[in-house]
Amino acid sequence: MAKIQVLEHHVSELIAAGEVVERPASVVKELVENAIDAQSKAIGVSIRRGGMASITVRDNGIGIAPDELPTAFLRHATSKVRSADDLGNIKTLGFRGEALAAICAVSRVEVQTRQRGAATGSRLCIEGGDFGSVEEAGTPDGTVITVRDLFYNTPARLKFMRKDSAETAAIAGLVQHLALSHPDISFRFEKDGVSAFQTPGDGNLLSAVYAAYGREFARSLLAVEGRGGDIAVSGFVTLPAYGRGSRSMQMFFLNGRYIKSQILTAALEEAYRNQMLKGKFPGCVLSVTMPAHMVDVNVHPAKTEVKFAREQDLFRAVYHTILDELNAKGGPVTPEPVAESGAPFFRSMDAKTYRQEAAAKSDTTGAKSYGSTGAQAYADTTGKGWATLNRFADAETVPVQAVRGTLKASDIPDILDIPPGLLPPEASSTPEPPDDSDAPPEASRDALPGQRDMLPEPRTAPWRIAGEVFATYIVCETLSGELYLIDKHAAHERIRFDQLQAGDAPPMRQALIQPVAVELSREDAALLLDNLDTLGQLGFLCEDFGGNTLLVREIPSDMDAADITATLEELSEDLRAGHSTEERREAMYRTMACKSAIRGGEETSPRELRALVDKVQRGEIRYCPHGRPVAAKISKLEIEKLFKRV
Repeated sequence: MAKIQVLEHHVSELIAAGEVVERPASVVKELVENAIDAQSKAIGVSIRRGGMASITVRDNGIGIAPDELPTAFLRHATSKVRSADDLGNIKTLGFRGEALAAICAVSRVEVQTRQRGAATGSRLCIEGGDFGSVEEAGTPDGTVITVRDLFYNTPARLKFMRKDSAETAAIAGLVQHLALSHPDISFRFEKDGVSAFQTPGDGNLLSAVYAAYGREFARSLLAVEGRGGDIAVSGFVTLPAYGRGSRSMQMFFLNGRYIKSQILTAALEEAYRNQMLKGKFPGCVLSVTMPAHMVDVNVHPAKTEVKFAREQDLFRAVYHTILDELNAKGGPVTPEPVAESGAPFFRSMDAKTYRQEAAAKSDTTGAKSYGSTGAQAYADTTGKGWATLNRFADAETVPVQAVRGTLKASDIPDILDIPPGLLPPEASSTPEPPDDSDAPPEASRDALPGQRDMLPEPRTAPWRIAGEVFATYIVCETLSGELYLIDKHAAHERIRFDQLQAGDAPPMRQALIQPVAVELSREDAALLLDNLDTLGQLGFLCEDFGGNTLLVREIPSDMDAADITATLEELSEDLRAGHSTEERREAMYRTMACKSAIRGGEETSPRELRALVDKVQRGEIRYCPHGRPVAAKISKLEIEKLFKRV
């Protein structure tokens, strides 16, 4: 066994620093929290190269006395804890006395400070834990701490740092959280010499939200306030209509400290039960105030995880506060008025809107031209555009849904090859119709030279589509006497997922007439900007639009433009959740498959239904990417038992 010995001082300091300083954001957190505890009313944070080159935190707080300046950077030196009894009643953000010592152990630190009312200030430089001498310096009231060359003496740690953009986003998100927890303090954040945001510090939480997260998020919020015993809850939650694709905009504050809590998350989301779409999450800026002795904030070095003495009381206070406000004021959202005049000559619309308007125009004109093209002929008979038909590239034939009594032979263009058994008796007559038939004349057929050769030969399937119910489930009858109910969304979702995984061809894109600016949380935006190549493989063309906004110029051709924001939010969550590259890729494929698949309740053409049923009946599709079954089977015998026929 190796000999036990006491570590050298600088080695133990580096190990201790690793517990507190994980990344540049950890440094910013500790310095800003100290600035808040110093009774500051204005705090500025400036970083370069994601904080790896330099971090500067300025405040106008009470400052540090010259004779106490070296002591402030010693391990376990603090002005906030005097005895063991104080640990059960902590009201400040920083209290351990480890932060400054840990930071100066792995960087080059310069501090300038002056106490309020003092004639001059003082300056101290520390490099890798080695102290210089305290010098007199001219500096304004408060403290300025600059941290340079983070981890310069621990190269092993440098290898695990993320890209500058990711580190910048983490710091920006942290400063945003601190700004929301203290709306009475003005926060200013600069990155590489450019101002990112600044809060007014007027004590109005909504003003801080607007400055930090923008107008769109601020206007989606509903004010809440309530109390459960000695637990007070206040802040804002998003209206049910503004559900988000991830939990990234859920922000909880306990006694002025940003925390992460499964209890608070559960209480929030439980209040939205049956009021928000499945797969959507509420956002919030929620502040909880409770007696300090009821919470333990000393369970994690980063102090973002806490323990509560009365979890059930906390859950009920948050749940009922939110639920009461949602029931009172969380009804339908009134759209903003749109000006009637001054409409532009050119207007943008997504593919779905274009198809709907094209179908409406077709219905009003009532035009049917069998002598044009196959695409036009099919669109004329169904009222849908050709783009919808191309949703399944491998459809083997073009059938017509067999709803007896609603379809006549005269409604079917001759270019369509109809499999036997799928039409009512009056539609499947002899090849030579009588003179009084409504079928298109031979002249119209001759006007389509070569068109018939473009379609595959008809074939007889061992099943037939009996119809569709609830615009969601396909009803299919087999020759062996079984009835299938097929979930068309789940089936198409699996097809899209398999196509994305196979990577046979790059996804088709549609260029947006007007690029869409998508405002996300800073962490989500940075994560997506780091993975623009991956987004390109999924069919998106995005670029940085400044701040936390992405400009989207192209999207997958089978996705509606209205889903852009929600899809990008979910993709960022997929990138964050996966433990390996393969897991993250599969999660993104699942999201894209779901967004591009036919939806329940959406009108579907007979050709699309046929292509779906084909794959299900051949056994190619059994479950959707999320594990839900695609089809349910009922035998003829089971049906006869229901009607007491056997």
